[in-house]
Formats: sequence, structure tokens, C-alpha cells
Amino acid sequence: MLDKIQYFDKALFETLKQSAEESPRRRANLNVHKSYTDMVQRLFIAMMPDSYVRPHRHVQSHKWEFFMVVEGELDILFFSDDGDVENRVTLTASGETSGIEIPPNTWHATVCHSPVVFMEVKQGPYEVTDDKGFASWSPEEGNDQAPNFLASLKQAAVGDSVAF
Repeated sequence: MLDKIQYFDKALFETLKQSAEESPRRRANLNVHKSYTDMVQRLFIAMMPDSYVRPHRHVQSHKWEFFMVVEGELDILFFSDDGDVENRVTLTASGETSGIEIPPNTWHATVCHSPVVFMEVKQGPYEVTDDKGFASWSPEEGNDQAPNFLASLKQAAVGDSVAF
């Protein structure tokens, strides 16, 4: 039984950050769940500061999302339907707030200023075709405007409009 225990240590996080560094998307994940059909999806994500996470929401009524930073710091921005920043929360591994649960149908995006590793837990099963609804007021990943949009997200304050 003890041989089935999984360990998640600093060496694993360093390897994950190295994978993110080498990835074109500048992030990498390690799935803890066994299958995309599992009812709970658990994964560690390493993200570099230049990784663009397009603002999105999970439109299915049962698709909440939980984040817990285990190394570094990231900001989660919350938006109105029109792209106004409604809230900005900093999650830090050893800070005041290290985790957050996001309810379904909530516009959000993550940004970081230095490499970060966080754990994400969300309701499964994972369906790539309907997992996310992307904000029409934001550029698609890979769009030439995405780096400028990411820079604006990093500086955005509550009340700012970031609509593209």
C-alpha cells in the first residue's frame, strides 16, 4: 500500500518549472488524476511570467475551480462581462492568502511576475470542447496582440477596463 503514495517535492517542482521554461506556452502541468474522465481533476501547474492565460470562465454550472500556490506568487484577476477588472487577488505560497476557489461562470485570468507553481483542482470530467468560454474582449492565445494584452493585465487595477 505504501508504494502507491505519491510525493510532490521541490525537485518535482523544479522539473516542472524547467518544462514550463522550455514550453512554447511557457507553462507546464503535471496531472495527478489518472484520467480526464475522473470526477475530480487535480494538477500542478508551473507558469512563467510571459505565459498568457486568456480571460475565461467555466460555463457549466458545476465547474468550480480551486487554486493553491505552493511556490512563488500569482495574481488572479476577476472581470465583468465587459472586461472591467472587478477584483485582483494575490496568492502567495507563504503569504496572507495562498488559495482561492472560483465559482462557475466567473470571468478570470492568472498572471505572474516570476515563476510560480500552483495546484489546481476542479470538477471533472474534463471536456476540452466545453471546458472554457473565452472572453470576446481578449485576444486569442498566439495572437500578435496577446503580449501587449498580458502586459496590460499585469498592470490592471480594480476599475480598469482591459477590453481589447
